[in-house]
Amino acid sequence: MTEKSANLTYFKIYRWNPEKNDKPYLSIYPISKNECGPMVLDALILVKNNLDSSLTFRRSCREGICGSCAMNINGTNTLACLKPIDHSRRSTKVYPLPHLFVVKDLVPDLTNFYAQYKSIQPWLSRSETTPTTQGARDDSPTAKQKEYYQSKGDRQKLDGLYECILCACCSTSCPSYWWNNEKYLGPAILLQAYRWIIDSRDLTTESRLAGLQDPFKLYRCHTIMNCSKTCPKNLNPGLAIAKIKEAIFLSSSPSSWTSRR
Repeated sequence: MTEKSANLTYFKIYRWNPEKNDKPYLSIYPISKNECGPMVLDALILVKNNLDSSLTFRRSCREGICGSCAMNINGTNTLACLKPIDHSRRSTKVYPLPHLFVVKDLVPDLTNFYAQYKSIQPWLSRSETTPTTQGARDDSPTAKQKEYYQSKGDRQKLDGLYECILCACCSTSCPSYWWNNEKYLGPAILLQAYRWIIDSRDLTTESRLAGLQDPFKLYRCHTIMNCSKTCPKNLNPGLAIAKIKEAIFLSSSPSSWTSRR
């Protein structure tokens, strides 16, 4: 084995172009360890820039914040920008997130995923107030409260929830979501739902819980826990789902739920 070949690693990348009638296939690209950055995303960018400009994938921040470069790498859903290249392997296999329609190559169709996110109303809701009228004086009758304070303890309850970047790695690793993604919201969306349920500043907890009390939206979760294992941000969607189920159970006794919130 020559020194040059010893420094090569191979990337086997899923390819499919909807404008062609060809079936999906794998393209193999040699990558020099000496010419590539440490992360899988670096290798994909090198392939697109130097070897095959037709390769299509999403990416943006390169810092594990935007969630754009979520894909299946060597059988695990993760972010390409946070996944180091495993040089102990002769080759690295890269596929789009599983069980989603593919737009092209490594780009999955997240239309349904984002529609589900919108359905949980991911914003602070306070039914008895409206935002401050623009330009109104603070002491005028039309002015409304601008800020809603919460204790440090209540703020800490959001830790492990607000960090979700909606990359969909967890939802697309869930067998229940694979087979019921039209009705089951999936771990990512349910974690986001709990983020607003547990927020002390939100006053629509009862309606949020009522909206999730459905055989498919919530209860398709069978605690497989693939979601928590694969999350690239080390969050625990499985725990958030369990907390929602507990909150729905306790909602029949409002005093119990209020005391725990």
